[in-house]
Amino acid sequence: MSRKSIIYSVAVIVLILVFFIVKDTFNQPGVENMKAGFTEVAKFRNANNTGPVQRIYVVTVKDSIWKELEDYGNLMPHTKYGSTKVYFFMENTNVPKALHPGAVNFDPAFNKSCIALYEKSAMSQVAFNKYPL
Repeated sequence: MSRKSIIYSVAVIVLILVFFIVKDTFNQPGVENMKAGFTEVAKFRNANNTGPVQRIYVVTVKDSIWKELEDYGNLMPHTKYGSTKVYFFMENTNVPKALHPGAVNFDPAFNKSCIALYEKSAMSQVAFNKYPL
């Protein structure tokens, strides 16, 4: 083989690899591909940018597919040394609209409606609990 044909062959292989990398990058699965029907109702993020960031979300779902609920929690943003909590409620149930930081994040009257809680701690340890409250 001549030097010119080797260069063309390598260039074609590189272009094919780049094509597949770009294709895979833009075709990543996301929330829209899940069947549980997620709707974010409320969220809280503390304004403290110098210390641990605490994120809290309330999400309603149409169906309690446990694996998808945990996958949704894994897709939520998380900050190193911060914490993320996602409370899941069934659609058309009593859902909190206001959240506060700390151990208790909403009025305890809503506890019976909570079907799952996803927590990611400051050290990135994940806990997923069904009917936690």
